[in-house]
Amino acid sequence: MKKLIFSLAVILAASGMVSAQAAPPSAPDRTRGEGPFERLVLRGVMIVNGEGAPPIGPADVLIEGNRIRQIKTLGIVTPVPEDKRIETRPGDQVLELDGHWLLPGFVDMHGHFGGDDQGVPAEYVAKLWLAHGITTVREPGSFNGLDWVVDHQRRSADNTIAAPRIVPYVGFGQGHDGLFADPDQARKWVRDIAKQGAAGVKFFGAPRELMIATLDEMNEQGMGGAMHHAQLDVVNWNVLDSARNGMTTMEHWYGLPEAMFKDRVIQDYPLDYNYANEQHRFGEAGRLWQQAAAPGSEKWNAVRDELIELDFTLNPTLTIYEASRDLMREMNADWHDEYTHPSLWAFFQPSLEAHGSYWFDWTTADEIAWKENFRLWMAFLADYKNHGGRVTLGSDSGYIWKVYGFGYIREMELLQEAGFHPLEVLRSATWNGAEVLGMEDDIGSIRVGKLADLVVVPENPLRNFKVLYGTGHFKLDDDGVPMRTSGIRYTIKDGIVYDVPELLEDVRSIVADAKSESVAGVAP
Repeated sequence: MKKLIFSLAVILAASGMVSAQAAPPSAPDRTRGEGPFERLVLRGVMIVNGEGAPPIGPADVLIEGNRIRQIKTLGIVTPVPEDKRIETRPGDQVLELDGHWLLPGFVDMHGHFGGDDQGVPAEYVAKLWLAHGITTVREPGSFNGLDWVVDHQRRSADNTIAAPRIVPYVGFGQGHDGLFADPDQARKWVRDIAKQGAAGVKFFGAPRELMIATLDEMNEQGMGGAMHHAQLDVVNWNVLDSARNGMTTMEHWYGLPEAMFKDRVIQDYPLDYNYANEQHRFGEAGRLWQQAAAPGSEKWNAVRDELIELDFTLNPTLTIYEASRDLMREMNADWHDEYTHPSLWAFFQPSLEAHGSYWFDWTTADEIAWKENFRLWMAFLADYKNHGGRVTLGSDSGYIWKVYGFGYIREMELLQEAGFHPLEVLRSATWNGAEVLGMEDDIGSIRVGKLADLVVVPENPLRNFKVLYGTGHFKLDDDGVPMRTSGIRYTIKDGIVYDVPELLEDVRSIVADAKSESVAGVAP
């Protein structure tokens, strides 16, 4: 067998990632959240079950411990006769929620836990996730160190920290010395990280022999795979190669246009292009979809159909690229003032060193190219979904002006812009993610017997996803006075009820304290 030399450090550094980074401060022991209770009754909610069914309600929901035990619809007669409600007992915990909406807990399929580059503590990230209804996170890379992530996974499972449940994936080769001499070494590495608790592997690119061997070993170990098809290797391995060899999901969108090239093999790079220059990298990426086959063409349809046949999942993370099409919008988002940590704000600033801070000289032409990139990309996502393909939600927050939690809700809005009905958006955010993770028996929809992972919202999110933001929705009240809605009221994870205003208060305090202590960088 041909000897292979593969430098992980080179690939990851060029992809904007590193093989490992200093871990942020660990999450403290939990002081927020009440429960689980012997019996908890949610009274009078409108239910969106996450599987695609239309809303139904009002309904009462009984939770015993951390499981849903009864769902009882109450009819539409008001007021609801007491004999139609779930009967309560002395000692029951009851939340009176008439007029509120109940959704399954959200699944973020691309949720990095921060790190020293961003300078944010784990508590800040975890509470923003929970405050935006995210109860499960696939951590793609575990760049804080697998031990650190697995420790937080265990503590979250035990509910000793206020955090979503965590599914740890590991960046390909992490913890190795940076070189795989042959496929057998890659296979051994997979077996080692599986023993350490990894649920999957996140790839950026590697020689074909290593990719095939690693994916085969992952299948033997029952692990998932996620692929960011970095431009350094995409000419040799695109999304079709990943799907044909058992990869679970593709992250972002790289590797998909390249699979639909008709009149070229390699992206039309300018002759002075340098991938290490991130304005080159992201600027030219915004011109990539225009080089692929046209929507509805034979090539487009063939790629779409083969990926669907292979049960391949698209995890687009539209939100993380949105600043490329409208930089001013992202720099001035409503939440920056109170919720963006000053270290994160400094990380977002134009920089020749920080990943995703590529605003060296971002132009109108760049933004227009990215608008067209989004149009074609969204067209493929809608077409894929309409033909039976699976699309999930991931945020990739912590980069490119995107703040944890807020970026995830924005992803919902962007999928709706792509043509998804709001019910289809929520299905992508819940059921589809649970399926990919093999957790659909426990999470992803509201069914009797499933875990009590739930989101309680005062307003109808199907009408307007903005009501899910921690900053609420800006509008006129009934008296014509400008006001903001209150955001999510409760996030319930494992039967534990988190008061979202309390979580947001904690985050605001973390940010305010960090600003007062900061001696470097510019505060938002």
